Amino acid sequence: MANSWWEIKVLCDPTLEDAVFWRLESFGCRGTACQIKNNSCLISAYLPEEKAHLLDLAALSLLLRQDALCLEIPIPAVTWDLIDEQDWSTAWKQHWEPTPIGDRFLIYPAWLTLPEHCDRILLRLDPGVAFGTGTHATTQLCLESLEMRLGGEPTQAVIADIGCGSGILSIGAILLGASKVYAADNDPLATRSTKENCELNQIPPEKIIIQDGSIEQIISVAEQPVDGIVCNILAEVIIDLIPQFNAISKKNTWAVLSGILMDQAKPIADTLEQNGWVVATLWRRQEWCCFNIRRS
Repeated sequence: MANSWWEIKVLCDPTLEDAVFWRLESFGCRGTACQIKNNSCLISAYLPEEKAHLLDLAALSLLLRQDALCLEIPIPAVTWDLIDEQDWSTAWKQHWEPTPIGDRFLIYPAWLTLPEHCDRILLRLDPGVAFGTGTHATTQLCLESLEMRLGGEPTQAVIADIGCGSGILSIGAILLGASKVYAADNDPLATRSTKENCELNQIPPEKIIIQDGSIEQIISVAEQPVDGIVCNILAEVIIDLIPQFNAISKKNTWAVLSGILMDQAKPIADTLEQNGWVVATLWRRQEWCCFNIRRS
């Protein structure tokens, strides 16, 4: 079947939700959506057919089974099927509804009619195949941290968003008052999604400078050190990036790091200390944590 996608569905105990999200993200899935019904959690995720064979899917199912056994909760039911590309692009959107985050944000799916009245900052989003819909704990922790750091009033703050995904954190920073964001992602589909979501939120292109790549591209294009760094990706990648943070930082630069499981917090903290960073606060949500850090 040409241009087909694997549709993976996991019916599990809500306690397992974060572990399932992490497994699916690590597996390379995109466009993940979640429903809670009758004390069960149904998670749907999508992956290009060529990215996984049946044996890979069977291995994923086994890992999820082992996660449940370790937590002593019921074994999840995992199914998969091939669907046409045209079907996948709309299938996961059927279950995604507006999501309030923190004190200020309302993440609003682009395909829904705009509300007549809203007392929150409306962040419209169509993530496409990029990570970052606002439903995952790590994205929420990052947005809440940005609320605390930026406050909501216009500032001269310049932010670096490493691994920008759908652009949700870059756009959130601008809506909270940042003057400019340098956004980078290794996945061209993610940078394309960021551009489209910037247009959707009427963010001028000079406000969010989008680069294909990682921190090296931000170092090369940034006119001066940044005031803040946001990074919501896998812990293993963050550990490799931390030594490079100083190249775009000044004495009072802060950073928000997430995508980190609690049992991965210590190696992150150790690497930060070795590179001259102090952990100001560590926020936790279920099995995930978010580092709010500053230069020492």
